[in-house]
Amino acid sequence: TSAPELAVSTAASVRGDPGLALGNVVGSNVLNVLLILGLSAVVAPLVVERRLVRLEVPFMILASLLVMALAIDGRVGRVEGAGLLVTGLAYTTVLVLRARAVAPPLPGGTGAIGTARRAVAANAAMTVLGLLLLVLGSRWLVQGALAMAESLGVPDLVVGLTIVAAGTSLPELATSVVASVRGQRDIAVGNVVGSNIFNLLIILGAAAGVSTEGLEVPLSALTFDLPVMLAVAVACLPVFVSGLRIDRAEGLIFLGFYVAYTGYLVLDAADHYALPILRDGILFFALPLAVLALAATGYRDRPTGPDRREG
Repeated sequence: TSAPELAVSTAASVRGDPGLALGNVVGSNVLNVLLILGLSAVVAPLVVERRLVRLEVPFMILASLLVMALAIDGRVGRVEGAGLLVTGLAYTTVLVLRARAVAPPLPGGTGAIGTARRAVAANAAMTVLGLLLLVLGSRWLVQGALAMAESLGVPDLVVGLTIVAAGTSLPELATSVVASVRGQRDIAVGNVVGSNIFNLLIILGAAAGVSTEGLEVPLSALTFDLPVMLAVAVACLPVFVSGLRIDRAEGLIFLGFYVAYTGYLVLDAADHYALPILRDGILFFALPLAVLALAATGYRDRPTGPDRREG
């Protein structure tokens, strides 16, 4: 589900638009947690596997910290991008090997093997066709986003954080919401966490690697957007631990913060007079209220016996 982000960020980086490439990754990670998990939890409370809390969520936080550390000098260079890419590939390899170790064996018989081979060939053909369409579509999306940024007079970063991130995150949205509706409530959470890790390591690494000078990181991203992304990743840990589920109330809080974050970006780009009011409202009212609400939910859902979900 992260293929659109990969295509768009690398295409933007090749075109020399690092703000769009970076904004797409950061915006997608914020949107995945706040909007997609929030909306999915409102549809039906989500189940969190213990494995996600032990491994994937801490790794997502570490990946966010790593990206912030690499960007502290205002640029993610090609060598640093290669390091992110290698780390992401190693992480993906471990996941694949672990999945194969627990996968059920294929049914025996020559007929079953022949059917499986035909299915693999058909899937490979569809994958190649999909990749070709994705490359073409990513070029159109990047061109349209840059034209929109120019016509609105806003930085490429803001368009990447909002419009482009929303567009490229549609597969995650569809997958998570459909899984929630079907009762596969653990899939929604795993999909978002895995996508965020992939975005930070594989996509950002590839985008920095294909650029001749690496990815330039604007000061606004370094002082606001990247810290927001890290805060959202860190917030997942206490929310997920509270009863190993995400309730509707927590989903509504996530949605509210995404609306506030997007509103802040829009007002900041427009240099609107209401920006300080929104900022103070978030810092001194919404944030403390959300912390109290999450603490109350966590206390209510605290484990009292051996019924915690095993991953």
